[in-house]
Amino acid sequence: PSALIKAWSASKKKDPKKERTLLSICTGSLFLAQQGILSGLSATTHPDAYAKFEKISSEIAQRDLAERCDLIEERYVVNNLRFDLGDEEQVNPYVRRRSDAKPPPMKRKGSNAWKESNTRRESNARRAALRLGGLRVITSGGVTTGLDASLYLVSIMVSVESANEVARVLQYNWSKGVVVDGIDI
Repeated sequence: PSALIKAWSASKKKDPKKERTLLSICTGSLFLAQQGILSGLSATTHPDAYAKFEKISSEIAQRDLAERCDLIEERYVVNNLRFDLGDEEQVNPYVRRRSDAKPPPMKRKGSNAWKESNTRRESNARRAALRLGGLRVITSGGVTTGLDASLYLVSIMVSVESANEVARVLQYNWSKGVVVDGIDI
C-alpha cells in the first residue's frame, strides 16, 4: 500500500484545483508516517502504537531531514482543512478540544470560497504552495474513532445534517476530534 499512498498524496501537486483527502484509521497512520506524509503535521494513531509511531516519526525526520510529526492523543486529527473554522470553539461544529466542553451547535461553518477561487490565479498559486499541496490528511486513533473521523468527513463533504443522520441510523454517538491548520482560500 505504500506506493499507492505516496502516489495519492503526490497527485495533489499535479492539479491543485481538485480536493484530495487521505484518511487513515487506527495504525494506518504508521504507513503514512513511514512515507513521510505526516512530516511536520499533527496526527494520532492507536494508543498501543504511540511508541512505535514516535520511533518511526523520529527515523523519518532524520532520514528526510524534515520536521517530526506531532503526535496528539485525540480521537481523530484533521490537517489542512479547507473551510473557515472560526475562532470560537462553541461555534465550530468540527472541533472538540476539551472533553468536558458543551456540545457545539450543529451549524455548518464551511464556505464555498475554494470553489470560487479556482478562477483566481493567485489563489491557485497559494493553494499549490500549501504543505502537501493542500491535501487534507485525517488520522484516527482506533477502529471506533474511525467512525468519528468518517462522520466528520461526511459532515464537510455533504452536510452536518447528513452526518447526524448517518450517526442516528448507526445508533452511534458521534464524538468530535481536533482540527489543525484550518485554511480557506
